[in-house]
Amino acid sequence: MTKILVTGFEPFLDFKINPTMQIVEALNGKKIDSYDIVGRILSVDFQQSAEQLKQHIEEVKPQIIISLGLAGGRFKVTPERIAINVKDGEPDNNGYTPVDESIYEEGEDAYLTNLPIRSMVNRLQGEGYPAEISNTAGTYLCNNIMYEGLAYAQQHKGVRAGFIHIPASFELAIQHGKIPGWNIGDLIAAVQLCIEETARATNH
Repeated sequence: MTKILVTGFEPFLDFKINPTMQIVEALNGKKIDSYDIVGRILSVDFQQSAEQLKQHIEEVKPQIIISLGLAGGRFKVTPERIAINVKDGEPDNNGYTPVDESIYEEGEDAYLTNLPIRSMVNRLQGEGYPAEISNTAGTYLCNNIMYEGLAYAQQHKGVRAGFIHIPASFELAIQHGKIPGWNIGDLIAAVQLCIEETARATNH
C-alpha cells in the first residue's frame, strides 16, 4: 500500500484546543483509494516540528504529504497555494520568536503546492462545504511546515505535498469566544474529501 502522511499541530497561543489533532487522530489508519493514511501530530516549535516532519517522512515514505493547520478566524476550509522561505511572527510554544528569518539560507524563495487545490475547492463547494484557495499560509509554523514538505517533494519525483488551513471547531470557538467554528465531524469530512481528490489526481 502506498501511504499518505497527514500531520496536525498541538494547541498554541490562545487556542487551547487544536482541532487538527482530532482530525489527524480520526483519519489515522483509514484507507482512501489505494492509500493508507498515517496521521502524526507536530510540536508548535519551529526547530522541533521541522525535524519531526522529516523523521515522519523518513519512517512513512509517503507518496502524498498533507499538513493541516488551524486558522482561527477563517470560516472556510482553505488549501494553500504557496509557502515562502520566511519565519516571522508570534512566539512558538517554547518562546522562540523569529523576525525576518529564512527557513533555509540558500533555499528557494517559495514553493508552489502540487496538490490539486482547485479540484479540492470545487469538490468541497459541490458537497456543501465553504472553501476557497488561500494565497498566504502566513509566516508562522504552518508556512514553515508547508515549505519543508514542498522542499522534500521538489527533491523526490512523484511526491505531492501541501497544506490545508481549517477553521476552528465549535468546541474551540465556544472556548475562545471570538472566532467562528465548524462541527468537528464536518471538518473531518472536508479534509477527507481533499484527500480523496488528491488520491484521484495522483492515480490518474
